[in-house]
Amino acid sequence: MWVDLQNGWRPAVEILILAVLIYYAFRFVRGTRGWPVVIGFVVVLLALTAVTTLLKLQVLRWILGSASVFIALGAVVIFQPEIRRMLAELGNLPLFASSHEQRESIEVIIQTVERLADVKIGALIAIEQSIQLQEAVESGIKVDCDVSSEMLETIFFPNNAVHDGGVIIKGDRIAYAACIFPLSQRSDLNKSLGTRHRAAIGLSEETDALVVVVSEENGMISHAHKGQLVRGVTPEELRAFLTSVILRPAKAHGVVKWLRAQFRESHRPTGPAVITRHEPRPAAKPVSK
Repeated sequence: MWVDLQNGWRPAVEILILAVLIYYAFRFVRGTRGWPVVIGFVVVLLALTAVTTLLKLQVLRWILGSASVFIALGAVVIFQPEIRRMLAELGNLPLFASSHEQRESIEVIIQTVERLADVKIGALIAIEQSIQLQEAVESGIKVDCDVSSEMLETIFFPNNAVHDGGVIIKGDRIAYAACIFPLSQRSDLNKSLGTRHRAAIGLSEETDALVVVVSEENGMISHAHKGQLVRGVTPEELRAFLTSVILRPAKAHGVVKWLRAQFRESHRPTGPAVITRHEPRPAAKPVSK
């Protein structure tokens, strides 16, 4: 009797561990570019398994069993960005050396995008976290200077040769400029969405970076994170968002707190890929004499 009880809890633990792993794997890839591929992959695999079991197709069952290693390897290759983001979440480290430097960098970014939005100069700023962004961009010019509003405004000035690309900020330094970020391939995005906004969504899908966008058409400020773009935010809303995400790793200590934060985040309702907070104000009409 004791031997049966001792051996009976092991399958339950194995099932629990597998269930937790599958749950978090699906939660991390949900809403990303790989999500439709996951659904199709699971549907095809379950359909083949059901057919081989019901019809007792021994050859097909043997082929599926023999190909399991190659299927697992293919899944790792296909879902590499999602797996990398999931592992980065597990080992997320503080972005800056201290909370004081964190807040200073946030204020510099807020001041910059507010000035650029007032004069309708486009900007694309990516704040690197635990995933190296240089692996996700196709090109870029090394800058390596302190983060300052004057430098960022100079980079995005329309007559500057590097104003069209994106900027990568690492810690309290501007690392690269004129970077080409991967564009999002999601089919549910509005056709009117510009290249900067699609690049912001695409980079946030493949990495854990925070991306800030300023539209050159209407001066609208937006931010992207984990594949979701929020448009039309005020400087105060942008400050609150950056503070909540960037300063959070420095305040979280221990596995228990991390699991609690992940549990709360997993139960938040999922929204659309693009959210608009405030519509841009119409331009003032000239006064006729």
